[in-house]
Amino acid sequence: MGVTIYHNPRCGKSRQTLALLRERGIEPRIVEYLVTPPDAAKLKELLGQLGLTPKQLLRGKEAAEFGLNKPGLSDDQIVKGMVDHPIVIERPIVVNGKKAALGRPPESVLNIL
Repeated sequence: MGVTIYHNPRCGKSRQTLALLRERGIEPRIVEYLVTPPDAAKLKELLGQLGLTPKQLLRGKEAAEFGLNKPGLSDDQIVKGMVDHPIVIERPIVVNGKKAALGRPPESVLNIL
Protein backbone atom coordinates (compact mmCIF):
# COMPACT_ATOMS: atom_id res chain seq x y z
CA MET A 1 0.00 0.00 0.00
CA GLY A 2 2.88 2.38 0.65
CA VAL A 3 3.23 5.63 2.51
CA THR A 4 0.99 8.63 1.88
CA ILE A 5 1.59 12.22 2.97
CA TYR A 6 -1.18 14.80 3.19
CA HIS A 7 0.98 17.70 2.16
CA ASN A 8 0.93 21.45 1.75
CA PRO A 9 3.98 22.47 -0.30
CA ARG A 10 3.82 26.01 1.17
CA CYS A 11 4.27 24.67 4.73
CA GLY A 12 7.82 24.35 6.07
CA LYS A 13 7.03 21.41 8.38
CA SER A 14 5.30 19.62 5.53
CA ARG A 15 8.32 20.11 3.25
CA GLN A 16 10.68 18.97 6.04
CA THR A 17 8.61 15.84 6.63
CA LEU A 18 8.56 15.00 2.92
CA ALA A 19 12.35 15.49 2.78
CA LEU A 20 12.78 13.23 5.83
CA LEU A 21 10.80 10.46 4.13
CA ARG A 22 12.82 10.80 0.94
CA GLU A 23 16.11 10.76 2.90
CA ARG A 24 15.04 7.35 4.16
CA GLY A 25 14.39 6.08 0.64
CA ILE A 26 10.61 6.43 0.85
CA GLU A 27 8.84 8.07 -2.06
CA PRO A 28 5.33 8.61 -0.68
CA ARG A 29 2.10 9.16 -2.52
CA ILE A 30 1.58 12.90 -2.14
CA VAL A 31 -1.90 14.26 -1.57
CA GLU A 32 -1.99 18.04 -1.72
CA TYR A 33 -4.96 18.23 0.59
CA LEU A 34 -5.76 21.85 -0.28
CA VAL A 35 -6.15 20.81 -3.95
CA THR A 36 -7.78 17.43 -3.23
CA PRO A 37 -9.33 17.65 0.23
CA PRO A 38 -10.32 14.50 2.06
CA ASP A 39 -14.03 13.88 2.47
CA ALA A 40 -15.67 13.39 5.87
CA ALA A 41 -15.25 9.60 5.81
CA LYS A 42 -11.53 9.87 5.03
CA LEU A 43 -11.03 12.53 7.71
CA LYS A 44 -12.73 10.31 10.29
CA GLU A 45 -10.51 7.41 9.23
CA LEU A 46 -7.40 9.59 9.55
CA LEU A 47 -8.51 10.84 12.96
CA GLY A 48 -8.94 7.24 14.12
CA GLN A 49 -5.49 6.32 12.84
CA LEU A 50 -3.98 9.36 14.54
CA GLY A 51 -5.89 8.78 17.77
CA LEU A 52 -7.02 12.42 17.77
CA THR A 53 -10.33 14.23 18.05
CA PRO A 54 -11.32 16.62 15.28
CA LYS A 55 -10.63 19.56 17.60
CA GLN A 56 -7.06 18.31 18.17
CA LEU A 57 -6.40 18.31 14.41
CA LEU A 58 -7.38 21.95 13.93
CA ARG A 59 -4.91 24.72 13.23
CA GLY A 60 -5.70 27.40 15.82
CA LYS A 61 -5.59 30.62 13.82
CA GLU A 62 -7.33 29.16 10.79
CA ALA A 63 -9.98 27.42 12.91
CA ALA A 64 -10.78 30.76 14.58
CA GLU A 65 -11.13 32.43 11.17
CA PHE A 66 -13.85 29.94 10.20
CA GLY A 67 -15.52 29.77 13.61
CA LEU A 68 -14.48 26.17 14.22
CA ASN A 69 -13.07 26.89 17.67
CA LYS A 70 -16.43 27.81 19.17
CA PRO A 71 -17.42 25.86 22.28
CA GLY A 72 -20.21 23.37 21.82
CA LEU A 73 -19.47 22.33 18.24
CA SER A 74 -19.89 18.61 17.73
CA ASP A 75 -17.19 16.43 16.19
CA ASP A 76 -19.35 16.10 13.07
CA GLN A 77 -19.67 19.88 12.78
CA ILE A 78 -15.90 20.28 13.08
CA VAL A 79 -15.27 17.55 10.49
CA LYS A 80 -17.73 19.27 8.12
CA GLY A 81 -15.81 22.51 8.66
CA MET A 82 -12.56 20.69 7.84
CA VAL A 83 -14.06 19.36 4.62
CA ASP A 84 -15.39 22.81 3.68
CA HIS A 85 -12.17 24.63 4.69
CA PRO A 86 -9.23 22.17 4.48
CA ILE A 87 -6.76 24.94 5.40
CA VAL A 88 -7.85 24.36 9.04
CA ILE A 89 -6.43 20.81 9.04
CA GLU A 90 -3.09 20.47 10.83
CA ARG A 91 -0.35 19.17 8.58
CA PRO A 92 1.39 17.13 7.43
CA ILE A 93 -0.27 13.81 8.06
CA VAL A 94 1.70 10.70 7.09
CA VAL A 95 -0.06 7.36 6.71
CA ASN A 96 1.63 3.98 6.55
CA GLY A 97 -0.87 1.13 6.31
CA LYS A 98 -3.25 1.45 9.26
CA LYS A 99 -0.96 3.81 11.18
CA ALA A 100 -0.76 7.58 10.88
CA ALA A 101 1.28 10.35 12.47
CA LEU A 102 1.30 14.11 12.42
CA GLY A 103 4.63 15.48 11.19
CA ARG A 104 5.01 18.02 13.99
CA PRO A 105 7.89 17.70 14.50
CA PRO A 106 8.82 15.87 11.29
CA GLU A 107 10.69 13.14 13.22
CA SER A 108 7.43 12.02 14.84
CA VAL A 109 6.51 10.15 11.64
CA LEU A 110 9.49 7.81 12.08
CA ASN A 111 7.46 5.85 14.65
CA ILE A 112 5.08 4.55 11.97
CA LEU A 113 7.62 3.64 9.26
